[in-house]
Amino acid sequence: QVQLVESGGGLVQAGGSLRLSCAASGRTTSNYNMGWFRQAPGKEREVVATISWSGGSTSYADSVKGRFTISRDNAKNTVYLQMNSLKREDTAAYCCARSRWIYDSISGSPRAYEYWGQGTQVTVTS
Repeated sequence: QVQLVESGGGLVQAGGSLRLSCAASGRTTSNYNMGWFRQAPGKEREVVATISWSGGSTSYADSVKGRFTISRDNAKNTVYLQMNSLKREDTAAYCCARSRWIYDSISGSPRAYEYWGQGTQVTVTS
């Protein structure tokens, strides 16, 4: 089993920054891709950013490109999401997830992910 725990969410003004962390325990996540997803009230869950198991490949939703950066520290079993220039539309519950298959190609599909964290709320005010 893998447990994923997110932290770092909170209330921030538009234009501000937050750094989310996703700490994994149980089995290692170092050989698996990781992703950050978000879900706003009344909307479907959407992928925000994904990172390959090695950290060598990343992908971002168009809405966050140039503002968000995903990274990972496999020695710490932790994945990060640095969020800059936050906008009101970034308000959502953010959760991290670990891919289903080892050494897989990165994917933005939720079906490619097996373990999910509980999420951390990010609220951006104007």
